[in-house]
Amino acid sequence: QVQLVESGGGLVQAGGSLRLSCAASGSVFSSYFMDWYRQAPGKQRELVAGLTSGGSANYADSVKGRFTISRDNAKNTVYLQMNSLKPEDTAVYYCHAWRTGHYWGQGTQVTVSS
Repeated sequence: QVQLVESGGGLVQAGGSLRLSCAASGSVFSSYFMDWYRQAPGKQRELVAGLTSGGSANYADSVKGRFTISRDNAKNTVYLQMNSLKPEDTAVYYCHAWRTGHYWGQGTQVTVSS
């Protein structure tokens, strides 16, 4: 079982930056694949960035070059550094952990004003 708690969301102007954090507890964090998803109003949840247990990352085309996913296994935390934010990045961002099961955090709101 894995519990996930996101933090770091907020309101930022276009062009600004935010760093989201996802603190995990309850299992062997380092062995889990970790992802960030987002869901904008009226849209489906979409994968933003993913990170394997070995450290390989992948990104949605819409965020490549602007967002960076990373993890600190000593702190059981995964991060999403978001730079050059755009109004279309506005969404609730969710942390997702998976290996033998799938686990989700409660989400954190990111709002980018134009």
